[in-house]
Amino acid sequence: MNNLTPAMQGIVWHVLGMILFGSMDAVSKYLTGLLPVPEILWVRYLFFAFFGLLLALYLGGIKSLKSNALLIQILRGLALVGEIILFTYAFRHLPLADAHVMAATVPLMVLALAVPILGERVGYRRWLAVIVGFLGILIILRPGFDGWNEMLLLPLLGALGFAIYLVLTRMAARYDSVGTSAFYTGLVGFIVLSFMAPSNWQSPSAPEWGWLVLASVLGLFAHVSVMKGLTLSEASALQPFNYVVLVWATFLGFVVFNDVPDLITCLGGGIIVASGLYAWNRERISSKELVS
Repeated sequence: MNNLTPAMQGIVWHVLGMILFGSMDAVSKYLTGLLPVPEILWVRYLFFAFFGLLLALYLGGIKSLKSNALLIQILRGLALVGEIILFTYAFRHLPLADAHVMAATVPLMVLALAVPILGERVGYRRWLAVIVGFLGILIILRPGFDGWNEMLLLPLLGALGFAIYLVLTRMAARYDSVGTSAFYTGLVGFIVLSFMAPSNWQSPSAPEWGWLVLASVLGLFAHVSVMKGLTLSEASALQPFNYVVLVWATFLGFVVFNDVPDLITCLGGGIIVASGLYAWNRERISSKELVS
């Protein structure tokens, strides 16, 4: 990658992160047929909490373990662990592609939430993109028609949780460093799951431990890859490549689980992705106009 510009290297790292996240979700889906969801996530968060601690100490030393916005850090940690729980339960009942199509709504939800929570200004074109994206959701859900699947509400609510987490992360960045936020993200989720996991603990077999460790390692390397990408490229330039995870998850769902999304889901997903890309493009244009 030495021949690539830093911006292009950032894109490569980000795409790798999306592939790793999709692979982690495929392993998690397999594990949901073997072990309780809180147990799966407790192991993942054990790795993630340790990683967050090391990152905080590496970036800022012991002082980075103290937050200047503790309530925000707790709320964003709760939003993220809630989102992960919902999506992992969704993987048990839904094809990977269906769950990730709902995840594609996150940029539009962030756009809508940033107005009341962060006080950001959004033009009518981006609001129109949010409305069109919502129509894409209705097409997939098909409320009142044949094909309605209430399990689709799990990843939809999970997407809302992740959008809240991202908005609160922007807010926390005003007060705390990246290392501090990483530490509290892992710590809050680990504490929550430590209360949930023991109630239905099932001792994993040796192969199951292997899958649990693999999911955890994939998640860690995914986070590292995305962080590396963000150090090389602007977040706005990487935004369109978030949809790589949808393509990769659809591919894995077909190859590993023999799941193929129906035409209605593909149509709704296409509308959601197109709306998200349009909103991103309008935000990019608005940013350039403000700079000029």
